[in-house]
This record gives sequence, C-alpha cells and structure tokens, in this order.
Amino acid sequence: MQADPLEQAETLIAQGRAGEAAALLQALLDANRGGLLARLTLVRALGAAGDGNSALAVARETTQLHPDIAVAAVALGEALLNAGHLPTAIGEFQRALRLDANDQEARYGLGLVWLEAGEPEKALESFAELADTPPVAEKIAQAEAMRTAPRSNARYVRHLFDQFSSDYDSRMIGQLNYRAPAILRELAALVIGADRKRAILDLGCGTGLCGAAFKSMASRLDGIDLSPAMIAKARLHGIYDELAVADIESGLNALNRRYDLILAADTIVYLGDLATLFSGVAARLAPGGSFLFTAEAKAGDGFELGPKRRWRHSQAYLRDQAAHAGFDISGFVDCVPRSEAGAPVAGFAVALMKPDSIAGSAE
Repeated sequence: MQADPLEQAETLIAQGRAGEAAALLQALLDANRGGLLARLTLVRALGAAGDGNSALAVARETTQLHPDIAVAAVALGEALLNAGHLPTAIGEFQRALRLDANDQEARYGLGLVWLEAGEPEKALESFAELADTPPVAEKIAQAEAMRTAPRSNARYVRHLFDQFSSDYDSRMIGQLNYRAPAILRELAALVIGADRKRAILDLGCGTGLCGAAFKSMASRLDGIDLSPAMIAKARLHGIYDELAVADIESGLNALNRRYDLILAADTIVYLGDLATLFSGVAARLAPGGSFLFTAEAKAGDGFELGPKRRWRHSQAYLRDQAAHAGFDISGFVDCVPRSEAGAPVAGFAVALMKPDSIAGSAE
C-alpha cells in the first residue's frame, strides 16, 4: 500500500526534516492531489523550515480558497504573527473567532499576538477563556509580569511606532504640536552653547526630528530606536552617521564610544524606573558631557503610568535619580513638549551634566 503523503509529511516534520516535508506537499498540490489539510500542513512545514515568506504566501492563498473556514484563518494568523505583521495577525485571529467562536487555537493565537504587541490586558482576556494548561499558564505569567513592570514593554513600543511610522512627522507636528526637539535645542543653547561641534547620541530617535534639530551642533550624530520602521525613515534623512535598532537601555550598554551630548526627546515617557537609563547614559557620556531630555510632569513624588500609557515623572524623582547617577543639574525648566486632544501636556526639559570627576565605563 502506498504511504499517505500527509502522514509522511507529518513524520518528516517531527524528524526535523521540514524542508523535505514542504517539498513533498508542494508536489502533491502541484499534481492537484491535495486539499485544505495538505495546504495547512504545508504552511506549518514551511514555517518550521524557516521559510516564513513562503508560509505566509501559501496561508494567504489558502484563505482565499477557503474564506469561511476558521482553521485557514488561524493558519494565516500564525504565519502573520511569525512574520511580525501584528495588526493583520490580530485581524485574522479575530476573523477566525467570528467564524468559530469556540476555536481554541484562534483564541490562544490572539492571546499570543496581543502579548507580542505588548498588550498584557488584552492577552489576559484571551487566555482567561482557555483551559488551564501549562502553556497557557506560562503565557498568563508572562502577561502578568508585563503588566506590573516599571516600564513600557519593548514589544509594545516597537509595535506602536512601527504602526505610526508612515505619518509620524505630520501627526506629531500637525496634530500634537510636538515641540520637544525645539525645546531641547533652546535649552542646549542656554546651558551648553555652540562653541564647538560635539559627538551626539539621539535616544529614541524616531524618524529624526530631534536629530535634525541638533545636526548643526554635531561632529558625529548617532541614533537608537526600537522601531525598525522608524529607523528606516530616519535613514532617509541622511543626517545620522550610525543608526541602530535597539532598546535604549540595552543599546547604551552595547555602544563602544563616548558622547559629548546625549538626547532623549519624548523618550523617557516609555520608561517608569529611570535608574538603568541614567546609569547607562552616565557610562556613555564623556566627562563634562551633557544629557538633555524631556519628561511629562507628575505632581508629588515618584512616577506613574498615565491614561495614554505614557509614564509621568515628578521633579523630585528626576532630581533624585540624577544625583544617584552622579549628574549635576545644569537646567530644569517647565515646558509643554506636546499636546493631547488639543490640551497642553505639562512637562519638564532637563539638562544634566556629567562632572569631570566621574569615571565612565572603559572604551
């Protein structure tokens, strides 16, 4: 008896020979001998073989052939998730649940994509409707840890700015009256001056709005941002010497040079606890160098997460963290870095200086 090709493919995948399984299934489909199950198995085989683009193409074609089948929508959602296309992955898992409200794979997949997008509350909503299995319990624990972390999740920030990258400049300047780069440039003129060119690092550089404001002061201008899409936009300006896709906390530790000036315009609003950032900045600043940033203001002490999922910091907290990291305060002024729903957002523009006596990390 001739072996069932689907069973053969499953065996090959289990043996770590997913590429062979994909070739077998593709040949089956080319011979018009395979149906929905063969296509779904091919998507899985291609994904296991590391060919995410082909897996996504086959998954899309499968949903076109079977638009009303929930498992096809789930397969496309998984392929989209693996490819990093989070908004469309969410849409496919939600479509699968509209087709079959009891599809547990669709609900689990929706929880996974919300988790990948850094949205723990929405992830927990999905996981809460699933059976209490070890994989689900593990993801719930991850979501709970994310929800209580003292900073915005890196995946959430990356997802947010990847989505906004296409119209970020017009949205920020036109709709939100974004002035953080101009405010920091004015502060720099007051506390630093323009006596010489400086090596500058732009943390959370986005599309390059702050870099453009400081380019005339720079002998070297580098940028770090979590969002690959934002970095791609910044690269088009041609003003940066080097750009890196990285979380700013870990990205600072990976650098091997010192800077005279480090900027963070509208960046620390995605961090609550600033201890790691401030110590990283101190290590990367040359003696006598400056750290300029904007923050959203909180009354009293400490820091808090605002309703727009942006962190607010009190003046007392910022001064305490600056002192703990060994900085001198050379400027601390009230400002309005942006608007929200037409109302001004209260904030601070801060200039910190690293004294000559503080030793940074080795080159």
